[in-house]
Amino acid sequence: MITRRSVSLSRRTFLRGVGASLALPWLEAMASVHPNRPGPTRLGVLFMPNGVRSDAWTPSGEGASFELSQTLKPLEAFKNRLLIPTNLWNAASDHGDGHYVKTSGFLTCRTIQKSLGYDLNSNGVSMDQVAAQRVGQATPLPSLELATSPVSIGVDTNVGYTKVYGSHIAWSSPTRPLAREINPRLVFERLFRVAHPSAEASQSDRLLLDRVLGDARQLQRKLGHADRSRVDDYLESVRALEKRVERASAPAGKTWQPAVDMDPMDKPAGIPESHAEHVRLMLDMMALAFQTDATRICTYMFGNAVSNTNFSFLDGVRGGHHSLSHHEGKEKNLVQYQKIAQWHVAQYAYLLDKLATMPEGDSTVLDQSMILFGSGLRDGNSHSPRNLPIVVAGNAGGKFKTGQHLVCDKRTPLANLYCSMLDAFGTPVDHFGDSTGRLL
Repeated sequence: MITRRSVSLSRRTFLRGVGASLALPWLEAMASVHPNRPGPTRLGVLFMPNGVRSDAWTPSGEGASFELSQTLKPLEAFKNRLLIPTNLWNAASDHGDGHYVKTSGFLTCRTIQKSLGYDLNSNGVSMDQVAAQRVGQATPLPSLELATSPVSIGVDTNVGYTKVYGSHIAWSSPTRPLAREINPRLVFERLFRVAHPSAEASQSDRLLLDRVLGDARQLQRKLGHADRSRVDDYLESVRALEKRVERASAPAGKTWQPAVDMDPMDKPAGIPESHAEHVRLMLDMMALAFQTDATRICTYMFGNAVSNTNFSFLDGVRGGHHSLSHHEGKEKNLVQYQKIAQWHVAQYAYLLDKLATMPEGDSTVLDQSMILFGSGLRDGNSHSPRNLPIVVAGNAGGKFKTGQHLVCDKRTPLANLYCSMLDAFGTPVDHFGDSTGRLL
């Protein structure tokens, strides 16, 4: 029988060689250094467009005595780690036609300003960024924004909104949505670079920043107001890199170190042709970002508002997501619509499984996390933001009560859940959006 050795190791222990350092993954020997110190709390959000089939979503039973619905069945293995609230709504998004108000307002609980172009205004900061602005300095990346589809451009003439609104749930300020990355290879390279900083890389990054920022300033002097605003949005991602460079060149002993090492051979090839494979790779990157502690806050959009991704790769489905969400009450459309929602829930389960198999002390990364899955619509045919489909997995190291179907009073603000999540994350607020209290 193998016995545990008495040696104690720091969680930041490195194997060092000539010109290189290798971070160790978590080992049992590390638990004796700070046995009662919890790992960092993570906050993740997975956004699904187009809503769900209403009569196949809500669990039966209440409290701890509940059974998962047909759509939620892929989460059976995590039942005791779930909080499923019913009757939450986003009153601020019950305004205007279509999907855009519901998408951009999903994490702000505010009503966006109607716009055809440059004058974007969400009228609030998103919940994830409230947390990032308070604790983001603890990691190289204050937050990480991921997606599957590029930002939509142009105007949806059916409802009179710019399509850009439908591409963003994360807002660092009312007028600044955060840039998302859709290429898993580039996400991996970004995480690898922050996990393996070097003087050479930092100098290269500085030169790049000097060039990009210098060119941007020159360009902005020649642009009109609308284009200057667009350039500002682009530079948001550059400024995040600038912060990383500053941290990488900080004095010894004050720099961040990765929780586990990354193998450069694991780098994805790029954006795959298969939508299903693309989604899995992006979820892998989200899990890796949390495992390495490169960031503790991450959002991921399965698709933009009005996404019409073709799901014919699923048995029994023949058509695009948005088209089928306008089911008109026809059973043949509802069956396909439900299968698409269940597929998304299965991808959520895939991420939870990855996080649950990542040990962290006597716990796992999932146990130290809160991973929210949801949509800004209940039903794609009615565009209703009432009784939203929402699930939260993980209990933030015991700070968040899971294993229950929480049946709330009708019209309970979605913002009440966000207040509870911000409390558990260690970034409490007096109120958020239209909150009236805490959910838990």
